Amino acid sequence: MAAPAATNEMHEEGAEAAPAKGGKKGLIIGVIALLVLGGGGTAAFMLMGGKDDPKKKEATKKEQLLPARYVTLDPPFVVNFEAESTVRFLQITIGIMTRDLEVEKIIKDNDPRIRNDLLLILGNQSYESVSKLEGKEALRQRCLEAVRTVIGESGGAALKVEALYFTSFVMQ
Repeated sequence: MAAPAATNEMHEEGAEAAPAKGGKKGLIIGVIALLVLGGGGTAAFMLMGGKDDPKKKEATKKEQLLPARYVTLDPPFVVNFEAESTVRFLQITIGIMTRDLEVEKIIKDNDPRIRNDLLLILGNQSYESVSKLEGKEALRQRCLEAVRTVIGESGGAALKVEALYFTSFVMQ
């Protein structure tokens, strides 16, 4: 009878061992599932929230910009030119925009040179060219490049002169 008792004990041990093996499998499956879910969550974060949002990046860039600084070249420019055998006058007030204090200082320090270069450009215009929008825009761009050249030759960062505006444009 001792033998059957041993068999019963083996069954009892086997019964206990079987759930233990099933528990290890469950634990392994649980760990694998946790890794898969964690990896999936990380991948989702990288795909959705991890990439740079162009709108956020642009907004951050705008926030980091210094405020615009405008230098008005006073007095206004007055030049004459011929148009259909009559003398015409052009009066222009120009504002230069930068965000850099050093460039602003260079613009002010080089006012006579900038004014000279701009007067030469403005005086060589024809009435027909500056009476059209495209001609005014081309003139504005040419004046901007002239100012940038002076700034660059004076040791400043030419591209920090961001814009040039005609704040007054009168032809007679």
